[in-house]
Amino acid sequence: MFKNIEAVLFDLDGTLIDSAPDLGAAADKMRVQRGLPSLPLEHYRPMAGAGARGMLGIAFGITPEHAEFEVMKEEFFVNYENCMTERTHIFEGVHDMIGALVSQGMPWGVVTNKSSRFTDPLTAAMPLFATAGAIVSGNTTPHAKPHPEPLYEAARRLSVDPLRCVYVGDDERDIVAGLAAGMGTVAATYGYLGQQTDVSRWNAHVHIDSPIKLLNFLNKP
Repeated sequence: MFKNIEAVLFDLDGTLIDSAPDLGAAADKMRVQRGLPSLPLEHYRPMAGAGARGMLGIAFGITPEHAEFEVMKEEFFVNYENCMTERTHIFEGVHDMIGALVSQGMPWGVVTNKSSRFTDPLTAAMPLFATAGAIVSGNTTPHAKPHPEPLYEAARRLSVDPLRCVYVGDDERDIVAGLAAGMGTVAATYGYLGQQTDVSRWNAHVHIDSPIKLLNFLNKP
């Protein structure tokens, strides 16, 4: 159990929200428009946490080094902007978990590598985030995760010592960033995780297979 915790921070995609259906749809639209067959969501879901890199990699087998990647990335971004609240939903159990934190007077926030171009309208459209004390995007600070600076920024906004924070995420970079910031770390194994992932190698302090189980590990000061 974590002790003397004063705030909880979360990754966004794959941890609080299931955005894979909209991310996959944005990439799949590009395939269909190019005369390629549609792929099922199950192909896209594992890599949804990797954003454009992950979605374009699944849809077209390209990497950021590809000559057309930047142009295709912007096309993907426009598609995603146009659909990002159509199929995205809160993971089961997240409402209850956040409700419990709020009722205990525990501040909470979001630290995501998603650009504010998407984070701001998405979180504004979902009532869940009305009680978040900090929302830090991938371009909020000069560094993105796995650098710890976004986590430090969230702690500053919550006026909490980073050492009194827990960070919850579904990607190895979340755990790397949390450990570097001196925070307690929780691997959300119900999230996207990536392909062929061995979560035990991330060295997270705790693993949870559903959001509500986080509450079992928190001990307020």
